[in-house]
Amino acid sequence: MSNSATSFQALRRLLRYARGYRRRIVAASACSIVNKLFDIAPEILIGVAIDVVVNQERSFVARVGFETAQQQILVLAVLTFFIWAGESLFEYLYQVLWRNLAQRLQADLRQDSYEHAQRLDMAYFESRSSGQLVATMNDDVNQLERFLDGGANAMIQVGVTVVAVGAVFFVISPLIALLAFTPIPLIIWGAFFFQRKAGPLYADVREKVGDLASRLGNNLAGIATIKSFTSEAREAERLREVSEAYVEANRRAIQVSSAFIPVIRMAILAGFLATFTVGGMLALRGDLNVGAYGVLVFLTQRLLWPLTGLAEVIDLFERAMASTRRILDLLAVPITVRDNHGASLPEPVRGEVSFERVSFRYGSSGEGVEGVSLHVPAGNTLALVGATGSGKSTLVKLLLRFYDPDSGRICIDGQPIDGVSLASLRGAIGLVSQDVYLFEGSVRDNIAYGRPQASEAEVIEAARTAEAWEFIQALPQGLDTAVGERGVRLSGGQRQRLSLARALLKDPPILVLDEATSAVDNETEAAIQRSLARIGHGRTVIMIAHRLSTIVHADEIVVIEGGRVAEHGTHDSLLAADGRYAAQWRVQTGALATADVE
Repeated sequence: MSNSATSFQALRRLLRYARGYRRRIVAASACSIVNKLFDIAPEILIGVAIDVVVNQERSFVARVGFETAQQQILVLAVLTFFIWAGESLFEYLYQVLWRNLAQRLQADLRQDSYEHAQRLDMAYFESRSSGQLVATMNDDVNQLERFLDGGANAMIQVGVTVVAVGAVFFVISPLIALLAFTPIPLIIWGAFFFQRKAGPLYADVREKVGDLASRLGNNLAGIATIKSFTSEAREAERLREVSEAYVEANRRAIQVSSAFIPVIRMAILAGFLATFTVGGMLALRGDLNVGAYGVLVFLTQRLLWPLTGLAEVIDLFERAMASTRRILDLLAVPITVRDNHGASLPEPVRGEVSFERVSFRYGSSGEGVEGVSLHVPAGNTLALVGATGSGKSTLVKLLLRFYDPDSGRICIDGQPIDGVSLASLRGAIGLVSQDVYLFEGSVRDNIAYGRPQASEAEVIEAARTAEAWEFIQALPQGLDTAVGERGVRLSGGQRQRLSLARALLKDPPILVLDEATSAVDNETEAAIQRSLARIGHGRTVIMIAHRLSTIVHADEIVVIEGGRVAEHGTHDSLLAADGRYAAQWRVQTGALATADVE
């Protein structure tokens, strides 16, 4: 498919998306059309005025009832006033309508693309950089806004100019009309020629914008690592390379788009000279009214010179359509994890969890789980252990329906989780992971994230239960202390305790701890263990742990190996079985004993 067809296909897709804005689009387009009609009218009045001065009582205006030249001039003055007033009014209207439409549409596109992205399964985010997504939702949407803000009106008015001025030309002199319009096919061909050349170049520009945003986002997020390895110069050079690639992509696009105006100017000159010379000769012979000749000369400029703006319009159009394709392609990504709105888990949720011959493989790596069957009675604690990549976290992702299993099913209280709404499912589960994410804001905001309406007393109680209240009180503003981006102003242990408090305030019947104590110090681990001992009563707890000392009191321990259940039982029974768990226990306790001796 040609680039021009691709761009117009993107435009059709955009118009389908914007069908709810059709009345606004029609109103804005109508104002653009009326404004342009008023805009070309003064050139006609200039010709009429010349006709009045030259022919006076024999002028065109005299034939409609105004006999004296003075009356005719006054009539033209009144018409000029109303034409200029009308032009100004409709210019105000089309600017307001187009700009408000641009703002409304870009806001809705950004919101819709973000909400759609939130509903996509985790595999989509694992295969794409966040920088590319941010560039699509921000910079690409802004490119479309810039086109709607001025380019759409310019395209409409160029079309109106050609039609309206062409009609006047053919009424006055078909011969001169043909001469004046001769360059237009060349101009239009040139516009599409440059558009075909510019289309892929601007698509490349959009890709380079995403690469640049991704590099900036990754570097700023990893600034501590960059500093610790004194890699500032190397990362600055890598950013320079990506930035230069963006500059080079823009340079190629600019080189093509900038060549358009000089070529078109020569075509315009040919049309203007034809009108100027041939019309002048006809006027000198008396075959063409002097006033009509003036109209033709002025309208030739009005017809042809705006066509030089096609370069800028096409530039805006190509940038906008390249961005539109990226935005609408994001909106077209299918949602594989379907939400069953309206269906809920039976209340009250007891917390019984079962995996029934569940199998799942990641498309990218082929790793996953195979035929896993587990049963966790309500109020019990299940611990999952195994080597990194064995499939433990995959089971948690399947329980939360970040992915759907390839086969088998997962039930809560006997209800298959794919038959209930995501809000009901995830509302019943509290997740505390190793990689704690805190949002920029206050300590209070982060603890109350799952229940924004919670009272201060409830927030404090959750903090006490998570053994976070003591350090929160020591912070400069207590609960109102800002945690910084991703909680950078807090220690790892503090962030982990806030994450636990956040899950506790949600008060879920099922609590999932995904290696929640693996990255904290011994004191924090002991504090979290005390918290878990208190909150585990009457609540189903699923724990993933590398430190076996943290799970010795679990009701059942399951060893996952290669995506399958290798062993299961209590701590004592697994030690007695002298299998994989017992071997790992001896390694960890032996290492601890050695550390104690040292």
